[in-house]
Amino acid sequence: MIGHIESYDAESQTGLIKSEDKSFAFHLDDWIAQAPPEQGDDVRFEEDEAGAKNIDLVGAYLEGPKAVKYRYLAALLALLFGYVGIHRIYLGHYKIALAQIVVTLLTGGYGALWGFIEAVLIFTGHINKDAKDRPLK
Repeated sequence: MIGHIESYDAESQTGLIKSEDKSFAFHLDDWIAQAPPEQGDDVRFEEDEAGAKNIDLVGAYLEGPKAVKYRYLAALLALLFGYVGIHRIYLGHYKIALAQIVVTLLTGGYGALWGFIEAVLIFTGHINKDAKDRPLK
């Protein structure tokens, strides 16, 4: 059956699914999806005498991650401030940004070459995701 989660209490790990004017109680032990249940989620489940079992999310796999950061802004930041890793901070890669700062300081400024190379990689689409694995706009 298909329904949606009317309510879910994380403390008691129980909730209520509504489908076709019927309500089905469920426990987190009956949940098979990787993401935790949230109120309003559309779910597919099997009806049981005790409520719902084998509950899985519907449609979560259909929608990919939404782009949040801009490719051209990241590339421009890499060209102008690549030696200190500002573009990596923008994309959420803080450890790499720190490494770029250290390389720039230790090599007397040659870390700027790293930023230039990454600007080219961003422009050409070889670096095309942020730290949360979302595509760049």
